[in-house]
Amino acid sequence: MNNELTGTGKWCENVIIADADYIDKVAFDLIVNFERMLERRIPQADMARWIDCVALDGGLREGDNRTQVVLIHDKKNLKLDNFRPCDYADELDGKAFNDNLGEFTVSSLPVEDIVSKEDFLADVLATMCASGDVKRIMVVPDAERMYDTVRHALRRAGDDKRVTVFAMQPMPGGNFRHEILGYSLMSALGIRSEELDKSK
Repeated sequence: MNNELTGTGKWCENVIIADADYIDKVAFDLIVNFERMLERRIPQADMARWIDCVALDGGLREGDNRTQVVLIHDKKNLKLDNFRPCDYADELDGKAFNDNLGEFTVSSLPVEDIVSKEDFLADVLATMCASGDVKRIMVVPDAERMYDTVRHALRRAGDDKRVTVFAMQPMPGGNFRHEILGYSLMSALGIRSEELDKSK
């Protein structure tokens, strides 16, 4: 699996792994709700902005960092409907960008029919937990369905790893930090806190 992701057999020190179908669904729900609340059109989420926000919430700070972003999705889904860029094969997989947080390299991994997405994500997490290269893991699962599986997989993470799990609400237990997924998605959708204050 390492070679498939990096081409070198090595992981980056920082890894973001996300259930891309899930974040796309949550982004859609936020767009619908906030368009009604704010009475304006909400654009598609900016993928690079979302990745930056997740990295910051996961403890990354400015510097010459290298971060690997792994987007896991159902094989039948060729693109995200509520993000830009959105096409897995043409616009995301194998692409990279640089900013003040360092370099981010994106991989998209379709889940084959022979394995469930839950088991696939658990296998990737187990590989990261066992890797001496990885120091920071940020994972965005479909927490309502996969949380117990993710929590079990992350038990193997040693004390040398900083692990952050993102969900729409705080989740119980686990040897990792929790962050609310909605904040990073709202930022990527261009929803500002001052707008929310005015809408109350």
